[in-house]
Amino acid sequence: MTGPTAVQVWWARLGDGHAGLLALLDPVERARYDATVDAADRGRFLVGCALSRLALGELLGLPPADVPLRRVCPRCGGPHGKVELAVPRESEYADLDFSVTHSGGVVGVAVCRGAAVGLDAEEYAAGLDVGTAAPIALSDTELAALHALRPAAGRQAAFLRTWTRKEAVLKALGVGLGVSPRALVVSAPDAPPAVLTWPERLGPRPDLALADMTVDGAHPASVALVGACGVRLDQRDASAAVAAYAGGV
Repeated sequence: MTGPTAVQVWWARLGDGHAGLLALLDPVERARYDATVDAADRGRFLVGCALSRLALGELLGLPPADVPLRRVCPRCGGPHGKVELAVPRESEYADLDFSVTHSGGVVGVAVCRGAAVGLDAEEYAAGLDVGTAAPIALSDTELAALHALRPAAGRQAAFLRTWTRKEAVLKALGVGLGVSPRALVVSAPDAPPAVLTWPERLGPRPDLALADMTVDGAHPASVALVGACGVRLDQRDASAAVAAYAGGV
């Protein structure tokens, strides 16, 4: 039996962003950065790009600024699809995959080889309307279990844990919300993470592996692997590395 697949998960924070990181952006990323109106969203995008290149650069033995990335939408061909490592098919790194997430003040990048990876983190928010969000994301069975939770104050945490698992799987598949999350049923929030029901429209169910995390004691997060039988997590706090990057100077 194949053992668990190693996954590096690098974490940084919105506050780690600074002007020196702009040197890491390619022209497409710089255009997106400049076009983003909200300052926090702009900062999360910048840190996410920098963190991706720092993590991948270590694995590839390249300076972060030399890590080749591309974004191509599978539907229209535009430069806004899932970010990928731009290496030839015959490259020794062609089996390397990564996934980026950001929520609130947290930014994360998961990297692995030999499997497709998806990473999602969420933020507890006083203004989150679970009653509105849950029916869109949860199956009838999951929704009934959520409503049965007592006290009701624990429902947000349960919902976010379930949501991070689903979103991580959908991101690993590269389908995002093109598939209804209601069709993907996962285990109860207090049970080991697993996919219980697989959407028929996605075809045969592949090997899947999930792992849960909590970042900074407040952000539920999950990582999913498609094409693996287990996850061996290696979490790294990269805030200092991001904050110290000097733009190649």
